[in-house]
Amino acid sequence: MADASVGSSVGSLHHLEIWVPHLERAVVEWGWLLAELGYTPFQRWAKGCSWKLGTAYIVVEQSPDLTSTIHRRTDAGMNHVAFHAGSRENVDRLKDLAVDSDWFELYADKYPHAGGPEHYAAFLINSDGYEVELVAE
Repeated sequence: MADASVGSSVGSLHHLEIWVPHLERAVVEWGWLLAELGYTPFQRWAKGCSWKLGTAYIVVEQSPDLTSTIHRRTDAGMNHVAFHAGSRENVDRLKDLAVDSDWFELYADKYPHAGGPEHYAAFLINSDGYEVELVAE
């Protein structure tokens, strides 16, 4: 068993790397959302960039090793990433602003309880098919 003592970073997210088919589009779509969640630009290179919050960072990269230009969240692999998004009002605000940044609402007919009656969240998907869940406190 890993050492998960108090104050330890064991188990916390170090980074998330997302390979994308169109870097500049991803920079706009992910950059807006991550900035709203408190991330700040961290690194930039020819085929990618990252944003950082605390000790964790998120990368978008158009890797030359990419074997497909299509992401399907329903295929085997990661389905979505969920972020704490603060208050219910902030989740509502982010959901409403998302449309202006090429994110689209999933499960609109069930908003804000698509995850269940006690779960207040917005489910968004971007133009490349990546899903994000924004969860209220």
